[in-house]
Amino acid sequence: MRRAGDVLDRLRELRAADAPTHGGRVLSYVYDSGLDELDELADAAARLARPLNGLDPTVFPSIAAMEREVIGFARRMLHGGRSVVGSVTSGGTESCLLAVKAARELWRARHGHEGRPRLVAPATAHAAFQKAALLFDLDYDPVPCAPDGTLDPADIIARLDDDVALVVVSAPAYPTGLLDPVGAVAPAAADRGIPCHVDACFGGFVLPWWPKLPAWDFRVRGVTSISADLHKFGYAPKGVSVLLHGGRDGRRSRRAQFFATTRWAGYPVVNPTLLGSRSASPLAAGWAITQHLGDAGYAELTGAIRRTATAVRRTVAGIRGLVVLGDPVGPAIAVVADETVPPADRVDPHRLADALVGRGWKIQHQPGFTQPGGVRIPHSAHLTLTPALEQGIGEFTAALAAASDEVRGVPPADAGALAAAMRALGYGEGGRVPGPRAAWMLLRLAGAAKVDADAPLATLMALIERLPAPVSEALLSELLARLSDPR
Repeated sequence: MRRAGDVLDRLRELRAADAPTHGGRVLSYVYDSGLDELDELADAAARLARPLNGLDPTVFPSIAAMEREVIGFARRMLHGGRSVVGSVTSGGTESCLLAVKAARELWRARHGHEGRPRLVAPATAHAAFQKAALLFDLDYDPVPCAPDGTLDPADIIARLDDDVALVVVSAPAYPTGLLDPVGAVAPAAADRGIPCHVDACFGGFVLPWWPKLPAWDFRVRGVTSISADLHKFGYAPKGVSVLLHGGRDGRRSRRAQFFATTRWAGYPVVNPTLLGSRSASPLAAGWAITQHLGDAGYAELTGAIRRTATAVRRTVAGIRGLVVLGDPVGPAIAVVADETVPPADRVDPHRLADALVGRGWKIQHQPGFTQPGGVRIPHSAHLTLTPALEQGIGEFTAALAAASDEVRGVPPADAGALAAAMRALGYGEGGRVPGPRAAWMLLRLAGAAKVDADAPLATLMALIERLPAPVSEALLSELLARLSDPR
C-alpha cells in the first residue's frame, strides 16, 4: 500500500504538466470566476455531498431539494413560468442528448415508429446534436450558415416539415459567439407543431445579464426547451448542467426523457437522465454557487466579461491582418485572418494561437469548415472570455498584439503533401479509413503522435481540414485512445 502523501505527490507531479486552470490564461475549457471564495464554497459543498448517490432521491432527499432550487433559479433566470420544469444533468452534452431523446419520443407518439425523424440545426450547432442524432436514430440535417457564421432564419424555416422532431438554435453558437435568430425560428416552428430547443449551454448563465439582446429564452413563443451549463459560466466544477422544458407540453416532454423499468429482478429503476448512479457533488457545488451569487453576483461577473470583450475587440480592431468573425455577443469571440489585406499583412489565427503559447496564453484552434452546399467558414481561433481574464487583460492584449506581429505574413500551415499521401494509400476512397495501427503511423508522420499542453497544432489542424471527415475522425480518435492506453 502506498502512503497517502506519496499518492498526492504523484498527482501534483502529473498536474504540473497541465495547462493552468486559473488566472484566465487558458481561453477555452475552463471558466474561472477569479473569486477564490467560489472555489472554496464549491469544494466544501461537494465534500458534504460526496457520499450521496443521485440514483435515488427518495433515500437522499437533499438531492431533490437542491435540484428543485437549482431548477427554480434557472427557470427565473430564463424567464420561464411555473409550467417550466427540468432536470440537473452531468453536463451540456447530456442535456442536449436528453432534449433530443424527449423530442424523438413525442414525435413517435404522434407519428408512430414508421419513418425516421429529422433533427434540424444550424451547421454551427454543437457537435453534441450530431451525437444525439446518431444515438437516438434521427437524421441530422445541418443548415448552412454564411461564411461569418450568421444564419438566415428563412433557410432553417424552409427545412421544417412533418418529419422534423426538433429544431435547434444556439445562444450563442460556440464556434462563433453569434446568437442565432431564436425570435424568428421558434415561432415558425411552433406554427408547424415542431418543438424548438435553445442550446444555451455556453451562454445560459451569462446572456440573461447581457444588455440589449433580442429575446432568446422562454419569452419567445415556441421555445420548448433550453439547456444551460452550471459548469461553464455558472462557475461550478465539472460536470453539472440543467435542461428545462416549457410550453404546453413541458411536463410531458420532461417525462419523455426518463427511463423507467420494473422488468427485471432488482429494484425498480427510474432514471431522469442517462446515468444511473451519479455523484451529487457537482450538483451540490452548483447549488451552493447559485445560492451565494444570486442575480446580483452573476450580473457583476457578467459585467467583467463584457468589459473584457470590449478590450479584446478593441485590440483586434487595431491589429492589421486580424479581424473578429461576425458580430459575437456574450463570452466567446472567434478571430480570423483579414482576407481584405495582402497575404503579407495577414495574421493566420492558428499561427497566432501557437505563438501565444510561448507567451503563456492558450487560445483554441478551430479548423475551417466546408458546409453542405460548399460555403466555407474559415479556420479561426476561439477565445472564451472569463471574469478572471479582466485582471490580466492588459498583459493578454499586449501578448495578442505582439504574437500577431511575430506571425504576420507567415502563410497558414500546409499539410497538402501528407493529405495527398493518405489519399494515395486509398484512405477516403469509398469510405476507407485507417485502422488503429495505420492511424498511429500516420499521426507519427504528421508529428502529432505526442500531445502536451504546449504542442503547436497548426499543422494538425491543416491536415484535419484537408482530409475527408471520416479519415480525420479516425486519426483523432486514435490519438485520444492512445493517450489513455496503459504503457
